[in-house]
Amino acid sequence: MTTSRRVLVIEDNFDAAESLRLVLELAGHDVAVAHSGEEGLSRAYEVVPEIVLCDLGLPAGMSGLEVARELRARHADAIALVALTGHSGPDVMREVKDAGFDMHIVKPIDPAALSKIVDTA
Repeated sequence: MTTSRRVLVIEDNFDAAESLRLVLELAGHDVAVAHSGEEGLSRAYEVVPEIVLCDLGLPAGMSGLEVARELRARHADAIALVALTGHSGPDVMREVKDAGFDMHIVKPIDPAALSKIVDTA
């Protein structure tokens, strides 16, 4: 049985955010969604998520890397941070780790892999 988790999805693509929300809610999780870095930080302070799934390529304003750094500075290790991106490779992995992300998922996201990550984070 899956334990319900508080998850915050920060994704500027509305369809992708909605898909993630639906998959996670169907798995029994409590999900909040934000579509920019600034909105994501605001929502994080409201809902105090256990897990944040954050797109790296957010629109003008804060990047996903900046969001991770800010969340790490305020919440240390209390939140599991998962980077969502269409890119992989050693440079991306280094940037993700340096920003404070715990994990990295390359898009398109497999729902089974997503559920496993959220369940074990």
